Amino acid sequence: MTRSPLFVLAFASLALPSALTAQQGADPEPHGQVIFHRSDEQAEPEHAPSAQAPRSSKIPRTPEKTLASITDAERSAITLDAWDLDLHIAPATSSLRARARFTVTNRSFAPLHRFTLQLSSSLHWESLAASAPLHLTEHPLLTDADHTGQATEILVELPEPLEPGKSLQLSGFYSGEIPSSGERLLRIGAPAEQATHADWDQISPESTALRGFGNVLWYPVSSPPLFLGDGARLFQAIGRSRFEQQESTMRLHLTVEYVGEPPVDAFFDGRRYPLSHTTEEPDVAVAQSHGVAVAEVPVLPIGFRTPSLFLTSRASRPSENQLLSVVTDRPEAIMPYTAASNDVAALLRDWLGQTPLGPLTILDHPGEPFEDSAFLVVPMAATDARQITPAMSHSLTHAWFRSSLPWLNEGVPQFLALLYSESTLGRDRALAELRQIINPLTLVEPETPPAPAVRPAAQGGVSTSSSAASPSISAEPKNNPAATLPSTQPPPPGQAGQSLIAAHDEVYYRAKSAAVLWMLRSLVGDTVLKQTFARYREQVRQMEAKGMPEDPHAFEHMVEEVAERAAGQVSAADSGSRPSAGTTVKPRTPEETHRMLTTLFDDWVYNDRGLADLSIVNVTPRDLPARNGKGVSWLVAVEIRNDGAVSVDVPVTVRSGTLTSTERVHIDPHASISTRILFEGIPEEVQVNDGTVPETTEAVHVRPLHVGSAPAQ
Repeated sequence: MTRSPLFVLAFASLALPSALTAQQGADPEPHGQVIFHRSDEQAEPEHAPSAQAPRSSKIPRTPEKTLASITDAERSAITLDAWDLDLHIAPATSSLRARARFTVTNRSFAPLHRFTLQLSSSLHWESLAASAPLHLTEHPLLTDADHTGQATEILVELPEPLEPGKSLQLSGFYSGEIPSSGERLLRIGAPAEQATHADWDQISPESTALRGFGNVLWYPVSSPPLFLGDGARLFQAIGRSRFEQQESTMRLHLTVEYVGEPPVDAFFDGRRYPLSHTTEEPDVAVAQSHGVAVAEVPVLPIGFRTPSLFLTSRASRPSENQLLSVVTDRPEAIMPYTAASNDVAALLRDWLGQTPLGPLTILDHPGEPFEDSAFLVVPMAATDARQITPAMSHSLTHAWFRSSLPWLNEGVPQFLALLYSESTLGRDRALAELRQIINPLTLVEPETPPAPAVRPAAQGGVSTSSSAASPSISAEPKNNPAATLPSTQPPPPGQAGQSLIAAHDEVYYRAKSAAVLWMLRSLVGDTVLKQTFARYREQVRQMEAKGMPEDPHAFEHMVEEVAERAAGQVSAADSGSRPSAGTTVKPRTPEETHRMLTTLFDDWVYNDRGLADLSIVNVTPRDLPARNGKGVSWLVAVEIRNDGAVSVDVPVTVRSGTLTSTERVHIDPHASISTRILFEGIPEEVQVNDGTVPETTEAVHVRPLHVGSAPAQ
């Protein structure tokens, strides 16, 4: 049987004891060691089980009247945490068996009498227990959170209400098969080939791939039904799930029952875990031999991701430049990716540091790409490095820089991708790409954001250097419903956006973050920002080694510290690099630097006050007589209005052909400002903003000048 190099595997588990029943009251700890046993009499199923015809379960079906009474509020009322999973997977039969221990917490404001849990429609609970008896029923639930288009939902009725903020420990067993399915896409009219290309999650002898909530529910979740045809609701729910569970932990004991060549590595949440294996029949030919491979994943925070697990049947190959670690059965495919990484590496060394934190791991696999920080699953079909380099500039940045804060972990790679475009294709191309990625912000940002509030004093070791409130930062216990982050709840009236520090939608933590970093670059210059990135990534690395959390305000503090230290030197250093890129800045006093950065981070990172709304109110050019041997020059007065609720530092440019003169001006929210620009030539037009400051409507404002006929109004 031909085996592909990639196996993405679901969680394996202990064999299910037959003595356990669905209604058991307590789940005793097992004694001794549980050994997985393969039966030669076990026949391979003729076909994968249908999602529409669930197999028999020990748990009875939910009565229709009870099923109709379950609300979305009940499905959203709990969070899951502290997963402890023992998983057994057999690719030859597409089967998964799991013992799961986890904690559910009532995050609602009312006592819970019942809650729900969901698995993929081809998986079923065998038992679920707590310290007191539970009443369990099971039923199918239509939802596109799983590739089959539906889930197996269990209704858990409690003997006593679970009070708000209280937790309950559960332990149970589930099992079944995870075949390939594109049913949810076929249901909305997608061609079969496209559905298979997008939904490649499965357990099979050829390829086993499971990516978690939003793709396949191989671990228990609780969520209202979500559908691809319902706007962006499914993708927003995936983002909220990542955000809510980023501090949750998961431990995994994995066992893989294999036939033939043993699997080599497991990749759990993008991290590599070598598999140790034991062959049951050492004297049998490899192709017919059976064995068991195991790996142990310690208790780790999940981070901002949906849990995923991959198994490879081939050892990874390092690229010649040691920047990549590639799993493929086509060694010739590595060369163009190596060339692309070489093209990008010089920029990353200049901006982030001389060496990466580790290699970028690439798994050669058909289907749509999947990325988890420095772990990339992609079909390695490209043969021209030039086709790969733009995407490589983003992916390879993850190997150089990481942060537990999504807006930095994803924003910095997107920012570096724009810098790469600027360095190779020019500033205009980079600004066009920036405008393209931030255009969706105009649809989702709040039109009338709330007024600034005073940020409370720091608690729990969280420092506060700015003056406006950040409602997403709290030192209260996370099981307190009152302390739930605003990004995980319906927005209050007048606020539809997300602060970057609590962002869970990609348009914020990737696109808007890149725009904010570009604005920061315009304020402090390339030299300061390069030093900040390099120092910050080292600080994060040291804190990770000590098991310390990342301070959400540390990046702001470091920018300010580096900028103050470089005061008086920034302009000279940047003017020698690329003056045409707009990175030259004027020296500022420490007080000016602090005020400038405080305003930027308060308005654009710690809060979401919408976007700028700029307009040119008036332009008045006035000619100045020739003197001191110089010809006639012009003094151009420009009045600009900002109707947005954010402060901005925006470039104002006077242009005549290729001759330009630019000044940056600071405009407070709902305010106007005038500036005068001396221009050595006959001005033809005035431009406000060059696309670097996100706006609600136009990204660039141009007013033509008709000097000599009449003053421009």
